[in-house]
Amino acid sequence: MKIHNFILLVIAFFTINFCTAQSNEEILMRVDDVPIEASEFLRVYNKNLDLVKDESQKDIDTYLQLFVEYQLKLQEAKRLKLDEDAMYKREFQRYKKQLTKNYLSENKVTETLVKEAYERSGIDINASHVLVRLDETSKDTINAYNDVLALRNRILEEGFEEVKKDVHDGKSIFLEDLGYFSAFKMVYDFETAAYNTPVGQISMPFRTQFGYHAVLVKDKRPSRGTITAAHIMIALKQKDSTVVPEQRIQEIYTKLKQGDSFESLAKQFSDDKSSARNGGALAPFKSGQLNSVAFEDQAFSLRNNGDVSEPFKTDYGWHIVKRIKLEPLKDFKELKPSLENRVKRDSRSKLINTAMVDELKRRYDIIYENGCKKYFNSIITDEFFKNSWKMPDSIDKDKMIFKINNRTFTYGQFGGFLTAAQRKYFNKEIPVKIIVDNAYDDFFEKSILKFREDNLELENEEFANILKEYRDGLLLFDLMEKEIWNKASKDTLGLKAYYEKNKSNYRWDKRVDMVMASSSKKEIVIKAKKMMEKLKPEDEISKALNTDEVQNIIFTKGIYTINDSKLPADLNFVEGISKVYNHNEAFHVLDVKEILSEDIKTFEEARGSVINDYQTELETEWLDGLKSRFSVEIKQDVLNRIKTQVKG
Repeated sequence: MKIHNFILLVIAFFTINFCTAQSNEEILMRVDDVPIEASEFLRVYNKNLDLVKDESQKDIDTYLQLFVEYQLKLQEAKRLKLDEDAMYKREFQRYKKQLTKNYLSENKVTETLVKEAYERSGIDINASHVLVRLDETSKDTINAYNDVLALRNRILEEGFEEVKKDVHDGKSIFLEDLGYFSAFKMVYDFETAAYNTPVGQISMPFRTQFGYHAVLVKDKRPSRGTITAAHIMIALKQKDSTVVPEQRIQEIYTKLKQGDSFESLAKQFSDDKSSARNGGALAPFKSGQLNSVAFEDQAFSLRNNGDVSEPFKTDYGWHIVKRIKLEPLKDFKELKPSLENRVKRDSRSKLINTAMVDELKRRYDIIYENGCKKYFNSIITDEFFKNSWKMPDSIDKDKMIFKINNRTFTYGQFGGFLTAAQRKYFNKEIPVKIIVDNAYDDFFEKSILKFREDNLELENEEFANILKEYRDGLLLFDLMEKEIWNKASKDTLGLKAYYEKNKSNYRWDKRVDMVMASSSKKEIVIKAKKMMEKLKPEDEISKALNTDEVQNIIFTKGIYTINDSKLPADLNFVEGISKVYNHNEAFHVLDVKEILSEDIKTFEEARGSVINDYQTELETEWLDGLKSRFSVEIKQDVLNRIKTQVKG
């Protein structure tokens, strides 16, 4: 997203690493009355040396100018009170909450879960399952458990498919084939049950947030690894009405069997533009990673590097896939960082939270009041199960329920927590003692984690640093959006005036309207050229040069820019029949119908580029205004010492 890209850019150039800060109170500059320390500037400069590709920005004076502009923008944002804006606060709190999760974890449990996830990533499971849906908060689960147990017994006797035909309704009872999956594809409890169930067996019923399941494991196989493949795709929908996708892919496949280069044909004919320019090469992928099971199965079915599939159809088009290489699962050390991130985002995080709470109990000074559960058991009435219970007026709301360090949590807070929780128990028949016990545990966990979160900036310097980076970056994004980006995009009169002033900068690239005949054999293209010169139509040329067994020639036609990868780089842009060109490891002749000139684009055609350029002009003028509004005082003697340090 635009906002996150912008903030990352800000962080890359102007972050401050407080963890490595040295004790240096020397002031380098003041922006109005705000002091900025020399050590701060040095940390920013040194930290980002490797990120700066422009050598001129490594010069202290040049970098100082960027740093001053950054500080001016921050001061302007605060002057406009953008840091008090409700939307800004919400976005910042959302990020803070997300970041906090990474610090509310217990390392030993995380390490165990990461190792387990790695082991499971090496095994693909093919399974089906039974699910009887159940509300996540429901405690009266015996009926659902017994229903799954009965279905499990029927499956053992009758078979999965027969029972599925009889009971699956897609609403409350599900019997589904899941195909192959591995770690992180299912919720953790389901994944664990599947990996613990032997092949050919069906598990006993188990609970997830969706209800009760039983999982039938049909197969376990070693991971198929990560495959790098290339493909040629002919889309099902074609702009050229004369192209029949299935026929075109068969023509290409014929040329492959005749010895034409896969990469050359992909560059010339594939409709997947993102891969065509690279000879059809795709990014590496694992089983279950693509949206097309058919494509994955075809790719992984190829036994050797260089093997090519027969044409096959998916929801996206007709394909031919080539195996480039197949890599087994990488070693644990290499995958560990990405696995840690996934574990913390996964349902496994509940286990990490539990471990973290236990660790915080040891870290903090906690005092408990022992009579609270008994008291709340006594005041909950039947109205609670109608979602209409209210705390009695007689409750001592300020009475301590427990205390964490210097913060007291009260009866009133817990009563409010119970009041909010009652909607989960609407029309349920659950003993009050169970409700209070569960609510107390949830309230304590949320309270101690919230206490950790609220104090994290004081307890963890790294967290404080990252949070400051995002706070400032988000503030600058809002400022730039308000002062520059929105103004530029919405100022139609200003945009048009800028366009009129600079319209010579906005031109179409030269384009050509052409028909091109392509073949791996030069003599075939020469024959095609002679027939084209005699004004023979494409279908007649194809019929003359191709046979049912041999696909010698393929035609391409349309309007292309001069730098299109399909066109020869040294193409002479002259109307008429061209010479024979060698390009993309094949031979081509073109019938150039028309050369479309490099006309100036209309305002609407150039609008995107005009907006970008207009934004740059507005920002330059705006920065000049900020330099006039705020005083900037730089202490030259301090700057000189910084230059000496950097050179040393």
